[in-house]
Amino acid sequence: MATCEVCGNDYWLAFEVQTVSGDVHTFDSFECAAHKLAPICEHCNVKIVGHGVEVSGRFFCCGHCARAVEAEHGAEIRDAVGARPA
Repeated sequence: MATCEVCGNDYWLAFEVQTVSGDVHTFDSFECAAHKLAPICEHCNVKIVGHGVEVSGRFFCCGHCARAVEAEHGAEIRDAVGARPA
């Protein structure tokens, strides 16, 4: 069994997540994994669990939040999969 690094639960179905940087994390649920690893929207502060958008290296939960903060490039963002900032 392995112990979740967020809640401390010792669970036989715990799993590991390896990030792009090579860090390895152990969780007992997707909820704990999202709590620890999901980026936070720089406008409304919610956890970004879906696609989100990136503008000028900043992460937002949606196009609305991106446009509210990033006036120059935010106008180019649309809430659609595959939309990428210039």
